[in-house]
Amino acid sequence: MAGKQDKEAAKQAKKEKRAQSKAKRGQIFQAFKMQRKEDKALIPWMLGSFVVVAGAVFGIGWLFAIQWLLLPIGLMLGLLAAVIIFGRRVQKTVYSKADGQPGAAAWALDNLRGKWRVTQTVAATTQLDAVHRVLGGPGVVLVAEGAPHRVKGLLAQEKKRISRLVGDTPIYDLVIGHEEGQVPLRKLQSHLAKLPRNLKPKQVDALEAKLAALGNRGAAMPKGPTPQGAKMRNVQRTIRRR
Repeated sequence: MAGKQDKEAAKQAKKEKRAQSKAKRGQIFQAFKMQRKEDKALIPWMLGSFVVVAGAVFGIGWLFAIQWLLLPIGLMLGLLAAVIIFGRRVQKTVYSKADGQPGAAAWALDNLRGKWRVTQTVAATTQLDAVHRVLGGPGVVLVAEGAPHRVKGLLAQEKKRISRLVGDTPIYDLVIGHEEGQVPLRKLQSHLAKLPRNLKPKQVDALEAKLAALGNRGAAMPKGPTPQGAKMRNVQRTIRRR
């Protein structure tokens, strides 16, 4: 009886795995069709990267008279290069659509790669300006979006409020935008990655517990609409995992 149940469970798990794989392929295909309509250079870039990489590997093999042995490897690497190009161009399109919309920074923080602890909208105004808090190796990072003359005051207030609890822990602040001194939305991930690592994981855990009781002054404020094109988020994650 137990053996029969185990076989049924294994069969069901295999069926679910096939269904998930099919769904992922469907997402990628839909994203490809959407991207191709908006990005006329997508196919030339993908074909070009495939041909260049595969040709380079074949050429190296030709120098050592093992070109046919390396050809399958070249084709696989060429395909991988094309997929990477596709993922990056999709990401660029999604961020360009989201840029400037209310809630775009919150959406971008929600998609951060790495061990970041994000608390959205710790402070906000009725004009949809907002400050979000990010905890990680650098310490505390306050990310603001909205009108610069308004978020400047929000940042100062939130920084003062947090500094009373965190002591000597570094606090960084930045504003999303394209003006001097601001960080473009598409560069948010890389900007955070470049910050110095001041805390160890256990210290980040302790910091998160300490700030959890602080509460949010903007939790009830509207966070703005989901940026147009944000539905491609799952596709980006699928591509990264592959």
